[in-house]
Amino acid sequence: MRFLSPRLAPALSVVLATVLAPSAHGQTDTYPDRPITVVVAYPPGGSTDLTGRAVADQLSKKLGVPVVVENVGGAGGAIGAHKVSRAAPDGYTLLLGANNEIAINRLISPAVKYSYKDFTPIGLVASQPMVLVASTQSGITSVDQFIAAVKARPGKYTYGSSGVGTALHLSAEMVKQQAGLFMSHIPYRGVGPLTTDLYAGTVDFGVYVLSSGLPHIRSGKVVALGLTEKKRSTVAPEIKPLADHPALRHTDISVWFALMAPPQLPEAVTARLRKALAESLQTPEFRKKLEDSGSTVAPLHVEMGRFLAEESDKYQKIVEFANIKE
Repeated sequence: MRFLSPRLAPALSVVLATVLAPSAHGQTDTYPDRPITVVVAYPPGGSTDLTGRAVADQLSKKLGVPVVVENVGGAGGAIGAHKVSRAAPDGYTLLLGANNEIAINRLISPAVKYSYKDFTPIGLVASQPMVLVASTQSGITSVDQFIAAVKARPGKYTYGSSGVGTALHLSAEMVKQQAGLFMSHIPYRGVGPLTTDLYAGTVDFGVYVLSSGLPHIRSGKVVALGLTEKKRSTVAPEIKPLADHPALRHTDISVWFALMAPPQLPEAVTARLRKALAESLQTPEFRKKLEDSGSTVAPLHVEMGRFLAEESDKYQKIVEFANIKE
């Protein structure tokens, strides 16, 4: 048997390594070539799940591979988000998340070890206003009456949300901060128990995501006081923004949804996903599905780094004002 010259062996090793080793460029060139999982960090049926399924359906059409939704609920969305933040950066595990798990949870819970910086942002998908409502038992039907009543009897009135540290909780605390109000927060396990107590007058006020609150508002069971975004909603143009009132002119907070990937995603994969998402956002059927649910589809080319930093700063100020802790 003939052996290679010691001088030739190193050179041949380099050649073989170059030929046989899979290149990163080659891997990203074929992306995607197998199913993609979109994690939704809540149980099925809510607004994040609805948005996630709409996005998955469109991405599947644009990318040419199955895109499946995996619901990983728990800890206010933190379990699912944490899973994606630690997933392989190959583009096959994504997060369709809301502001709670992406930007808020870490501000109120020391158990949450990731931040929005531990993801590769693909893009903003949509947003939806929240709506401040009053129980019919309170007799309050306008923002003027709401502010006057709470100021006249500080500490008497209560408001409910779907949990401590949620966007709904923070939106009410923003209202309190701006108008100089004092009322007590009652956290509920979801909007079902909150609705029951609003109907009965056990709690005076509440905050819903608009799509969840509209059926109760339109049935006359609760009274809409105003939206938390500065602009009116196309699905409920009759409800004024809270910011129309001089005492609440800086009120502007929403529930938003974004597509995120694990950190250190290759640039080629990131670009492919961003292109597919941008095409999805312009699809008429996708836009109609989200707009019918009360959401506003995000504009294209949102600078996600700046957006996430500004949103996080906004939440930080509210959390510090209200001393919100888990």
